[in-house]
Amino acid sequence: MSSTLENKELEFVRELRRALDESAASLPASATDRLAAARRTALAHKKAELVFVRVPALAPAGAAVGALAGASTGIPGGLAAPRRRSPLARLVLAWPLVVLVAGLFAIAYFEDQQRTAELADIDAAMLSDDLPLTAYLDHGFNAYLSRSH
Repeated sequence: MSSTLENKELEFVRELRRALDESAASLPASATDRLAAARRTALAHKKAELVFVRVPALAPAGAAVGALAGASTGIPGGLAAPRRRSPLARLVLAWPLVVLVAGLFAIAYFEDQQRTAELADIDAAMLSDDLPLTAYLDHGFNAYLSRSH
């Protein structure tokens, strides 16, 4: 249902665009010149907007800023020279990864200790449990006991 609705909307937009293109082509040259001049005036009066650029976390530092700075400095391609990081800055950037790995090792160790304790509890319960009297009355159990000795 939604794809049919989307197809109808796209068809309507195409028809509207075609109609506007046809009517714009039939405008006199003086009207198109006045519209072009009004557009240039409006663009000249338009205030500059702040544009926020989201830089991926693993991108080299200053990649987006360098592109903007390079465009104003005239460097070809609009890229500034990459900065080198000090070893201390690299360590500061790497500590979350170290903490994450240490946390994963701690979780694995804790789970292994917990599993070992659970198995030890089960083994202790089995070894300290008295056999019921019916086990000694079972002929198969007696045969098992005689074979194991």
